[in-house]
Amino acid sequence: MKATERLSSGIPGFDKLVQGGFKEKSINLVVGGPGSGKTIFAVMFLIEGLKKGEPGIYVTFEEKKEKLYEDMKSLGWDMKKYEESGKFAYLEYTPEQVKKVLIEGGGTIDSMVTNMKAKRIVIDSITSFSLLYKEELAKKEAALALFEMIDKWGCTAVMTSQDTSMKGIEISTALEFEVDSIVILYHEKKKGVRKRALEILKMRGTKVPNETYGLKIDKNGLAVLTEKMKF
Repeated sequence: MKATERLSSGIPGFDKLVQGGFKEKSINLVVGGPGSGKTIFAVMFLIEGLKKGEPGIYVTFEEKKEKLYEDMKSLGWDMKKYEESGKFAYLEYTPEQVKKVLIEGGGTIDSMVTNMKAKRIVIDSITSFSLLYKEELAKKEAALALFEMIDKWGCTAVMTSQDTSMKGIEISTALEFEVDSIVILYHEKKKGVRKRALEILKMRGTKVPNETYGLKIDKNGLAVLTEKMKF
């Protein structure tokens, strides 16, 4: 039986913790509070694919294109250049528009994924979208519809989720049990100093460490440290 292919995350130090990277065609959730590095994580995942000739799509409900491109350029990544190559697409939607996409079964995103032969997709962030649904059952049905679309496209997905408390994690059962992996990014203040860390809460079919590891953001982006953290 052929082993599932792994796609490198592009995050230094991360892949060795998860047996080589994300499973191909998996749906992965990156959770963290403001400033924890979720968007950088997601963009690095896309850039890693672009470097390997794997087209990618960035779908956002919150980030403005000009701001994202400016922020990423400060880290040395020219997103406009990738876009002009035809291998990368930036799509800005309101949560309501995505709700419509689900009802229609794909719409513009579907056509773009097909035409580009996209292999990686980022949804940043899923939080705004999930707030459209008040009932847990409605959230679950919408999440399942979204996952079915991603599965149909054959993409490996990274979705980000905003969380400020990190207690119980505001993922909701609609997402928690449906996604293939959950990665938590911490940005906690201890004794007046903010510390960054990363924890892999789960990853299906993968042996993951129980420890929480230090994380850094510098001019090269995110990197997982060998230092183990206590929270």
